[in-house]
Amino acid sequence: MAASLASLSYSIKTGVQPLFNRYGSHRLRPSCLVPLPPSIGKHITSCSWRQLSMKKQSALETTDGAVNVELDDDEEEETCELVNRTEVSIDSVEAHLLTAVKNNNGTGLLLLSDVFGFQDSSTRDFAYRVACNGYNVLVPDLFRGDPWSKNRPKSEYEEWRRGQDLNRIRNDIRTLTEWMVDEFAAAGISKKLGVIGFCFGGGRVVDVLAADKNGYFSTGISFYGTRIDSEVAGDVNVPVLFIAGDTDPLCQLEVLKEIKEKIGEGSKVVVFEGRGHGFVHRPKTPEDDKDAEEAFSVTRNWLHQNLLRGN
Repeated sequence: MAASLASLSYSIKTGVQPLFNRYGSHRLRPSCLVPLPPSIGKHITSCSWRQLSMKKQSALETTDGAVNVELDDDEEEETCELVNRTEVSIDSVEAHLLTAVKNNNGTGLLLLSDVFGFQDSSTRDFAYRVACNGYNVLVPDLFRGDPWSKNRPKSEYEEWRRGQDLNRIRNDIRTLTEWMVDEFAAAGISKKLGVIGFCFGGGRVVDVLAADKNGYFSTGISFYGTRIDSEVAGDVNVPVLFIAGDTDPLCQLEVLKEIKEKIGEGSKVVVFEGRGHGFVHRPKTPEDDKDAEEAFSVTRNWLHQNLLRGN
């Protein structure tokens, strides 16, 4: 299906890269690559991992009370039969398009990366896991080939950030959104979309939804968004899930709660005690891993309630 989505008026790159060559952001088991012949112009990844959990309920702090996440008492295998990855170029914006093949639920998601860009393994691993749950995920290059690098001096960060024109990024996202709507509709996929973002991308989620005058998006999820423009929050007309840690200096909880109130009914702020910045897609400790799994469960339930049930 992904090949048909990308084959109309947009160029496709078909270079095969190793995927999941280490344990992923959520300590997933390494996947197995099943490359197709080069002439087909795509490759399919078979993902399978085992998730161990003890029977319990974990209460997460929210601004509305507790959100309960059920964890099974037995070892279960979460299997994604096939995920198709295609590299596309949409009006000069490079992107990965990940589509679930066997369990596709017909819903599209736009995933906005952190400052390390769409090629970063942590973002890519998370996108694969979302696609494994049945979604069609587009991960664009927000920085037009100039992401922030861990090797650059921190003293250069603000200068680099100023060089990332937010108006250009907004225009790119608008173009990508219209492409998703047109191409997914032509392929028989729902026109309703969701948007997810981390850090820098999490900050853009509110911008995207506030500017969505055509009502393309049904919901958004912002993971520890940075520099969110609270002034436009009142223009958001769909529920937004905000996930953050209470020790994150880059994402102030009071700001998130203020934005949530401006958006209104249906939105939530979910706070993980003791967690810092990036803990969901870049866990550093066993405690981060545990809460990252719970955050993913909350994310999956939110998407199901606000995208699948609503379509």
